[in-house]
Amino acid sequence: MNLNDLARILNEMYSNASEGDRVAKVHLFGVKYAECILRNNYKATEIVRLSGIKPSYATEISNGIKLSKYEVPREHE
Repeated sequence: MNLNDLARILNEMYSNASEGDRVAKVHLFGVKYAECILRNNYKATEIVRLSGIKPSYATEISNGIKLSKYEVPREHE
């Protein structure tokens, strides 16, 4: 998965979330894609820039990546 793929997914997750869930969805993105981001040395700032969402959300992705060490997201039924 390349930077453009991640940026597109982030944009979709953010755009499809209700206003009250947007930050949580950005955290979830960081958790869900942490392995890919870390393995490829991608920068959260670059993913956010390419996604078109607010630059401040790079911090939230970084928080999600940190959380990924402790939590594995579960799929909803």
